[in-house]
Amino acid sequence: MTVPGFTGIWPILYAFFDQRDRLDHQAVLRQVEACVAAGADGIAALGLATEVAKLSDAERRTLMRWLVDGVRGRLPVAITVFGESEAEQINFASEAASQGVSWVILQPPPRRPLPEDELLAFFGRVIDACPIPAAIQNAPDYIGVGLSDASIRRLKDEHPNFLLLKGEGSAVSIRRTIDELRGEVSVFNGRGGLELSDILRAGCAGMIPAPELVDVHVAIWKAAQAGRWEEADRLYADVLPLIVFVMQSIPHMLTYGKRAAARRLGLGEVHDRMPGDLPTPFGLSVLDRLVADLPPLP
Repeated sequence: MTVPGFTGIWPILYAFFDQRDRLDHQAVLRQVEACVAAGADGIAALGLATEVAKLSDAERRTLMRWLVDGVRGRLPVAITVFGESEAEQINFASEAASQGVSWVILQPPPRRPLPEDELLAFFGRVIDACPIPAAIQNAPDYIGVGLSDASIRRLKDEHPNFLLLKGEGSAVSIRRTIDELRGEVSVFNGRGGLELSDILRAGCAGMIPAPELVDVHVAIWKAAQAGRWEEADRLYADVLPLIVFVMQSIPHMLTYGKRAAARRLGLGEVHDRMPGDLPTPFGLSVLDRLVADLPPLP
């Protein structure tokens, strides 16, 4: 069981920057068009792949507006909500709703790790104030703080507008979460598409990866939905070396995953916003080999 309309592959955009360290509007639009053409079920932004912590509040709002305007109603949109206080997050979620966003994904406060019971209460109060369906991003391995399965279950019991979850875990761990939620919450996973076919076997409603492999992720999703698991596994195996290379860490993904996307999108040179990891000649040679046989994105 999943929330109707909230399933499938929802790529989350990279933030590309120009030579003057400004957000690149055309790169946002190019990613949108590729995702639409590849058959994505929705599109997301402002999560870890979008380097949300490096963006100002004005930049986050600008990128959200560019995304919604670029989509033009062709796909539903999900937006990650980043903010230190409940008021900040509620304000941003309200702005997202006014822009036509379909659902929001709440992150924990970035600068003050909360004990689990306080984080549960924080999420609950923001969820209750959200005018559209709300999710949380539960990524303790990446963000450093998160909720146990028991607390996620409690969040659902106490806050009916908690309808989706963006997990960042293995197929085994995400299955435990799915079992705890008893089909009352649509559970997505991230991690760049790692274990995608098994994530779907585990019962995930879909995946929120970055866009460099959107065409392959969509093909895997469609094969799995049709019960063609051998095809899904073969497609996944074909791109697994690239996924493993990219997903060594979030900084590694932002260095090399973004460049994999840029090459398939035809975006040209990538300009990094600091702080971050710069590519090495060896790293770029590995990336060259892993993307060599991938066609341009549509």
